[in-house]
Amino acid sequence: MRTVITYGTYDLFHAGHRRLLERARELGDRLIVGVTSDAYDRTRGKLNVAQSVTERIETIRQTGLADQILIEEYDGQKIHDIQKWGVDVFAIGSDWLGRFDYLSDYCEVVYLERTRGVSSTELRNNSTGILRIGLVGAGKDAHDLVKEARYVSGVSVEAVWDADDDQARSLASELELEWVNRSYSELLKFVDAVYISTRAGTRPEYIRMALEAKVNVLTEPPIALTRAEAAELLTLAREQGLALVDGVRTAYSPGFLRMVAYAQSQSIGTIRSVEVTYTRLTYHGPAREAEDGGAIAELAAYPLLAVIKLLGPNYEDLRCRVYQPEGSSVELFAQIDLTYKEAIASVKVGIGVSATNDVEVAGTRGSLYVPAPWWRTQHYETRFEDEQENQAFFHRFEGRGMRYELVELASRINGSQKRSYKMPAQDSVTISEIIENVRLDGMVFG
Repeated sequence: MRTVITYGTYDLFHAGHRRLLERARELGDRLIVGVTSDAYDRTRGKLNVAQSVTERIETIRQTGLADQILIEEYDGQKIHDIQKWGVDVFAIGSDWLGRFDYLSDYCEVVYLERTRGVSSTELRNNSTGILRIGLVGAGKDAHDLVKEARYVSGVSVEAVWDADDDQARSLASELELEWVNRSYSELLKFVDAVYISTRAGTRPEYIRMALEAKVNVLTEPPIALTRAEAAELLTLAREQGLALVDGVRTAYSPGFLRMVAYAQSQSIGTIRSVEVTYTRLTYHGPAREAEDGGAIAELAAYPLLAVIKLLGPNYEDLRCRVYQPEGSSVELFAQIDLTYKEAIASVKVGIGVSATNDVEVAGTRGSLYVPAPWWRTQHYETRFEDEQENQAFFHRFEGRGMRYELVELASRINGSQKRSYKMPAQDSVTISEIIENVRLDGMVFG
C-alpha cells in the first residue's frame, strides 16, 4: 500500500484546496492530511486564520478524501510523521517549490501545481469569502507579494496585468497565476482588490480607475506625489465604501506599533528629536532614471511615517537639501528637516548609497534606539543616564512585511476595521504633502 501525506491550514476551504487533496490522493492508496494547529500557525507567521483547527479538521473530514487526519503542531514534525506512519510520498502545492526538498531523504517529494484543474470561475464563484487579488505591475514587489500571500488566510492572488505583456506572462508562468489580462480595465472586472506596484507617477490613475470600478486597492507608497491627488483619492475611496490601503508596510507591523506606543507613553519623557535614515543600494532602473523616481519619491514615505507617528502631522517648518548629480533627472540623496513647536526631526534618504539605517528618538528623560533595518522593527531599546533603567524589547517581524498589509486590506474590506488607526488618511495625505513640497523646493547641490 502506497501512503501519501500532505499538510496545510485549509482555512475557508475552497475549490483549490479540494483539487490539491484530490491530486494528492491520486498519488497513492492512502492519504494522510495534516492540519496546522492554531498555535503553530501563529509561530510560523500565518495570519488572518478565520476558523479554529477543530472547524478546519471537520471540513477535511467531510470531503471524504482523507483516510487519516492529524494535527501539525511544531517544526520538524513532518519528518516524525513520515517515519511513524510509513509514508511513501510527501505532496504539497508547488508554491512551496524547493522548500521541502530535505524530506527526499525520507520519502518521495512531489510538488503539485496549485492551479491545474482549478478555473478562475471556480474561485470567483466560491462562497467562502476568499479575497481575489489582481496584480498591477509585474516587478519584484509583485513577485514578493505572491510569496507573502500564502501566509495570509483568505486571500488568493489570481491574475496580473502589466503594460509590458511579456513581463506579466513571465510572472504568471513562474508563480502559476491562473490568468494574464490584456488590459487593466479587463482585470478590474474579475477581482475584489488590486495591488499596485507600478512607478510612483502612474499609481494615482490606476488607483482612480480601480475605485471607480468598485475595486479595493493596496498600493505601494506614496499614494500620490501631490497632496491634492492623495486627498482626492482617499475621499473617493471613502465615498465608494472601499478600502484604499497605503502600503507603508512598517505601519502595520507589530513591533513598530509597539515602539511608537512606548515612545508616546512618556517613558523617555517628552520627545524633542527624531532622526531617521533609509538608504538603498540601487544603481539602475526607474528609481534612478525616471522623472517620478529619485530618493524622495522612492523612499521618503517610510521615514516620514516614523516622524509623523512620533511627533504628529502638524509640523511648522520644512526644509530640504538634495544631491542631484549633473545630468541626472532625479536626486540620489536628500535630507529633510521638519520643525515642530517643541521638537525637530531629520530624515535622510538615498539610493546608490549605504548608511546606518536606524532611528534615534531623544526624550527629556532618555532616548529610544531602533537598529537597522528599523522599518522591520524587531528590536528596540531605551537608554537612560541610570543604566539600570535601560531596557531592550523584541518582536517578531514576518517575511518582508507584506502579509501585514494583506491582513489590513482584508480587515478593511470585510468590515472589521473600516477606518485604519494604523495608517489613517491624514497620515497618507501629510506624507504626500511633504514629498510634493520637497521635490519642488529642495535646495539642490551637486
